[in-house]
Parts: sequence; C-alpha cells; structure tokens
Amino acid sequence: MPVRRLDNRAARALFLDRHALVEPPAGAAKGEHLQDLIRRLGFVQVDSINTIARAHDMILFARRPTYRSDNLKRLYERDRGLFEHWTHDAAVIPMEFFRHWHLRFQRDADLLARRWKNWRRDGFEARFESVLQHIRDHGPVSSSDVGRDEKKGSGGWWDWHPSKTALEYLWRTGALTVIGREGFQKRYDLTERVIEAHLCPGAAPCDEQATVDWLCNAALDRLGFATSGELAAFWDTVTPAEAKAWCERALASGDIEWAEIECADGRPRKVFTRADVGERVARLAPPPGRMRVLSPFDPALRDRKRAERLFGFHYRIEVFVPEPKRVYGYYVFPLLEGDKLVGRIDMKAHRDDGELRVRALWPERSVKWSQARTRRLEAELERVRRFTGMDRVLFDDGWLREPK
Repeated sequence: MPVRRLDNRAARALFLDRHALVEPPAGAAKGEHLQDLIRRLGFVQVDSINTIARAHDMILFARRPTYRSDNLKRLYERDRGLFEHWTHDAAVIPMEFFRHWHLRFQRDADLLARRWKNWRRDGFEARFESVLQHIRDHGPVSSSDVGRDEKKGSGGWWDWHPSKTALEYLWRTGALTVIGREGFQKRYDLTERVIEAHLCPGAAPCDEQATVDWLCNAALDRLGFATSGELAAFWDTVTPAEAKAWCERALASGDIEWAEIECADGRPRKVFTRADVGERVARLAPPPGRMRVLSPFDPALRDRKRAERLFGFHYRIEVFVPEPKRVYGYYVFPLLEGDKLVGRIDMKAHRDDGELRVRALWPERSVKWSQARTRRLEAELERVRRFTGMDRVLFDDGWLREPK
C-alpha cells in the first residue's frame, strides 16, 4: 500500500487545526466552553512571566478573544474543572484526565527521590508526615506556611528548604493537589479533600499499559501526525520505548498508518497519523487571514524543532540570555497570519502608564511587510490592548526592523 503524502500546506493546516488555530478566533470562553477548548488542546502551560499577560492567558486569548483571566481562575479554583501538574512543564489539565496521571505520580516518585537527593535536597523525606499533618490540621498551605524554622536564602531553587521540597514532592507524586495560586504562589491541599474519590490514587490499581495507550492515542489526536518520539514528548510521561511499541501495535491493528509530510524546506518526514487524515484535511476551511499574537509557550510552538520543520520559523526564547547577547529581545512574541508565522514582535505592557509599547517587529525573511499587514497588526494590537486593560498602543521610532 503506498504511503500517504501531505504537502507542507496540508500538514500545516492539519497541525494548526489540532491546536484550534484554523477556525476564526471567536466564541464563548467561560465555563464548559473554556473546558472544551482546554480539553481539545490537552493542557495549557502556566508561566509566571507577565510582560503582556501570563502565558496561559495569552494561549487562550489567541483562540477566544472574549477570554479573560478570571474565566480560567473560576474554572480551575472554583469549579474544579482542571487540575495542575506537569507535562513537559507546569500546566493546567482537564480534571477528567486525572486518573491518567497516576502513572506519572508513580514515576515521579522514583525519579525525583533520586534526582533531588543528588541535588542535595537533604532531609526533605523526613518532612513528609509533618507537612501532611500540618495540612490536615490547618488546611491548605503555600510554601511560606511551612518550614519557618528552616534556613532560607534568596528563594531560588537552590535555596529550597526541606519542607518546601517536601511540598513539591508530595504534589508531584499525588498526595497533595494544587488548588490555586495567590499571585503566582501555589497553594496545596490533601488530594482526597479536593479530587473526587473515584479519581484519586489508590481508588483503583494503576493499569500501566492502559495509561500508555491512552496517552499515545490522546497525543496523536492533538498533534495530527507525529513520530513515536513526539508522542512520548507530548505528555512527557511515556518513555520513547513505550511510544515506539505502541506505534508498532497500533500499526498492526490498523489504528494508525505511516504517512509522509513535506517540511517547509521541501524535505520529506515520515510520521504516524490516523487512516482518515486525508478526509480530515479535505474538510478544513482556509484559516482566517487575521494576525494573532502567540505566546512563546503556545502549544503550537512548544516543540521548537517541529515549528521550524513545519513553518520554517526558528525561535528561541531569550529570557535567560544576557541582554548584550540577545538576537531579538527578552520576551518576543511570534506572529501568526493565516497558516504562516510571519514575524516576531517585542512589546510590553507598561501598566503604570497604561501603554502597550511596541519596541520592534522583525518580519520573516520570506515575508514582505506591506501596509495591509501593518493594518492587520494594528487591529490585533487593539484587541491585545483591550485584553490587557491598557489605554493606548504606542510604537517606538524605527519599530519595523529588517529581517535577521
């Protein structure tokens, strides 16, 4: 049987559709509507940087412009539609997926016990029972509520005191659940007081193979096509060997098939996909031509190498790069127009002045920056202005730069 082939445009369309970036950005963004969107994405990464808005808010706003940050807070903290844990990083995840995290809890228990001992988190295991008892007696806590008699430094990872480390370990391994954040500081409670009993660890034995099957299936559905390594990386729980074995079984059963996608540079790449991928692509409407500002942590960009293969868009976040060595800027936002990444913009909300200031924009080398594109950018920045509550948008002199 010949291998199915998708040209680069079809591959981009399918991938963007899986990430809710093909349909026009519109629709309700509260309650069950917001829950449906996050379920479709699989998870939304949370991050503390607030140059314009936090990453999770930017991710959701790019797809639903009516979204506001309180909508996520209510869904997460009041309605308990989401829980917070790790995929490749900290993320909010639909609550119905919680039972599939039991395997992650087990694996993190072994991994972190070894890793944190090697990183000299000495004494944290001896604090487990005292931390749990404190929460039983006093209710939810943040890291500042425990270990007050322990030595503290500047607050960085290297200064975590044993009780803070115990809190994180107990969360990562399922005994505690994060119930929300104050500012950006996590608050923890006993899992059995937060999560419905039938979802809690221990309610039923963890079926390791069933969990691996679910995670691989769910990853492929959210990517549209992938290698076995990309399936393993999506939730970051399944090992590469487990993902490879799942692909072999799914191929044999006819659940998936080989396909070949065309990369942005014309090179072919062999991937796995569903057998109905051709019909899925044929049903897709052309993406809207409007411009969108994407978070650097948008799920469509999380895998930087895949974004470069599909879109020809090389992106590296430069938060941790010393300023003199930065190519673009501290926190630069990719710009999506239709099915293309057309540039990146360096901007910041100056909240004391009520100003959204644009420092610079660099088009991609293949993009001619026209007046029509400037108008589409201005329309998007007006939406971002309203979202962030700023009074005006200001452009620095010389904001439109030459491609690099």
